Amino acid sequence: MLDIWFKPLIWMDYRLAVLFTVILPVILLLWAAIRKEEAMIRLLVIYWRVASLLMITVYLMIPSWSIGYITGFVARILIPLSLWFWIDINDEIDDRGFSPLKLTLTAWRWAVTVYCTIGTLAFLPFLSCAFSTAALKTPFCRVWLEPTFLYKSWIHANSRPGFLGFLAAIGLAAYILYFVYFVVVRLGKQWRSAMDK
Repeated sequence: MLDIWFKPLIWMDYRLAVLFTVILPVILLLWAAIRKEEAMIRLLVIYWRVASLLMITVYLMIPSWSIGYITGFVARILIPLSLWFWIDINDEIDDRGFSPLKLTLTAWRWAVTVYCTIGTLAFLPFLSCAFSTAALKTPFCRVWLEPTFLYKSWIHANSRPGFLGFLAAIGLAAYILYFVYFVVVRLGKQWRSAMDK
């Protein structure tokens, strides 16, 4: 594949995604579970539900399916929303006294928000890859697929890309169904309250 000037930035983006959207939230969830911080646990569980769209995106991109560009873009919008949307969780976390866990969680929320906002804006030109077969075949678009190909070679070396994409499509269908249920049913009943009423 031709080297293009922003290729290192894309690889950096994937590395930052692993750090900010996988490693740090796993640590925070374990830490919150050990400390029995219910509001933080609830927030992080909601985060993982929403952020699962990033993993679905990786698997959609392994077979070079253009929908992966859309799901990746949408995930960057939904993740910050999921971290700040809930009034009851925000109030409960704010009411907690100072602690290293609260400070770390707050710093991570802001870092993810900034990361996703910058990523969303930077990704706008690449949305064309989702709507044009010709564009999808260009180095401009295919450079986004390289990290997913490496991931496949490490984790699923003996699996066919089409099969992994099929699994991702099932995951995406389930994600969309749950999202529609959430918007139509849960938001109507609870609005910005995360706790079941």
